[in-house]
Amino acid sequence: MNSKKIIVFGATGTLGAHIATYLKKVGYDVYAVGHRKNDNGFFNDWQIPYTSIDVADRVQFASLPQSEVSAVLHFAGALPASMEGYNPELYVSSIIQGTMNVLDYTLKSGASKIIFPQSLFDISYLFGTKVPIPADSERKAPLTGDHAVYVIAKNAAVDLIEHYYQKFGLKRFILRLPRIYMYHPNSYTYTNGKRCVISDRFLINQAIKGENIELWGDPHRLLETVCIYDFLQIIEKSLLSDLDGGIYNVGSGGSTLKERIEEIIDVFSPKHKSQIIYRPEKRSSQQFVLDIRKTINELGYVPQYDWRTYLMEFKKEREQQSFKKLWGTEEDYN
Repeated sequence: MNSKKIIVFGATGTLGAHIATYLKKVGYDVYAVGHRKNDNGFFNDWQIPYTSIDVADRVQFASLPQSEVSAVLHFAGALPASMEGYNPELYVSSIIQGTMNVLDYTLKSGASKIIFPQSLFDISYLFGTKVPIPADSERKAPLTGDHAVYVIAKNAAVDLIEHYYQKFGLKRFILRLPRIYMYHPNSYTYTNGKRCVISDRFLINQAIKGENIELWGDPHRLLETVCIYDFLQIIEKSLLSDLDGGIYNVGSGGSTLKERIEEIIDVFSPKHKSQIIYRPEKRSSQQFVLDIRKTINELGYVPQYDWRTYLMEFKKEREQQSFKKLWGTEEDYN
């Protein structure tokens, strides 16, 4: 790419903010775009222009750069993890209509590449074993549950992007994302529209207090584990790639539930360490691991963060609060 001007949609989100600031650090000319009306001056501190638009409204795209853009990173859209109650229309408007508008803008701006996050749940029918799931597995949306319409919308967006590749030659890098692990002051998520504590944040807080920690079900269940910095490596390598792209799994090989809890205790417990209480009669975690050979072979991805190194980064960021101006503090979410 000759131009290094890139547009990051969803820039105030957990992934988008990291993407925008990281790419600025490595030399890209970043334009941040978010739904929030006010970023509290966060991006100005990074010398990154910030524009607020609703991606479902194509008229608002006129306020963005209209030429010499090299790539668009489309991380905007409603998420089940942040949706209180249930409003599936938001998935249709922000993801399907939003992606159509972003694609039209991408072509008009001169960009030759789009990067888009795909839901992990398009392959949820393959969950339940330790067999790595290939990147090009058939995409199937679940037809029940709080993720159904969300995944239907994401699959439609991926199909739209593929159409623009076939018709216009727009290079597309579709990144299938499990949960990307990072520190965020908000330790809550939404499941079926109800607010609840993120499981590993609950375990970390127990370890800090030196309380006993229950390990439910099979302790050897394998869970995909991706640190934000490995994810950012894949983002950068996608931008640098001369390939036309495709679907790529974002993963690191995973870690077992037992390994996770042992490392949480080791990193966060005081001298009086938490004890693990095994509860095999309880429901086991859903296990899965992604096959990342395509990501390694085509993009040159080299995973660098295991669960322990992620926890050390979490601990450091919890002290530094690098995104405090954008996201606030833990007290703001309690």
